[in-house]
Amino acid sequence: MKKKFTKLYPESGVELTPFISKHYDLLMNWGSFGHYHRFIEDAIQSLHIQPGQQILDLGCGTGRNAALMLPYLKNEGALVGLDVSPIMMTAFKQKFKGNTRVSFVQQRIDQPFDLKQPFDIVFISFVIHGFPQEVRQTIIDNAYRHLRPGGILAILDFAEFDMDKMPAIDRFVFRKIECPYAFDYISRDWKDLLQEKGFNHFTEKYYIRKYVRLLQAEKIPE
Repeated sequence: MKKKFTKLYPESGVELTPFISKHYDLLMNWGSFGHYHRFIEDAIQSLHIQPGQQILDLGCGTGRNAALMLPYLKNEGALVGLDVSPIMMTAFKQKFKGNTRVSFVQQRIDQPFDLKQPFDIVFISFVIHGFPQEVRQTIIDNAYRHLRPGGILAILDFAEFDMDKMPAIDRFVFRKIECPYAFDYISRDWKDLLQEKGFNHFTEKYYIRKYVRLLQAEKIPE
């Protein structure tokens, strides 16, 4: 008998069913009307990844983003992908089979963990919006703990915007495809929240009529 899928957070849109996990990349392409791959490529280019850096990809999924980041590291750096889904783990490991510079850790990002190594960049793409705010705080704490002083937290996710001011069709689509946690996420000032957590020197880049943002923040040395 198959184990029944249950969510830890009932209203979450990022705790994926096995079916969605298996077809995640295809569904993201469809849901973004083909925009997803293009702005992901641009966002990763905007990270200014340097050869030899160490990158932690939180909620790495199938490794699609990791595959775009890896060439910037040349033959010197390394990347660790972290995800809880066994389906994502299988896809990720298959994608990087034989590549000793890429590793996978099966772990929830919304619970405290310690990989016992520092990273230059912690990247999280379209994951953090799908959790309650108190859980997002834990995710940010995990990122901060794993960054070197001066390291960069890069969050690619929804920007801050007023849903009531969206064009009617955009508002309809957003309400249909997103979870209530996302509605809360877009209402918060993330630069202020990250500053309280020990980050500063923010940069922003927007996509898709400013509904999506790459927010980068530097870890302030203690």
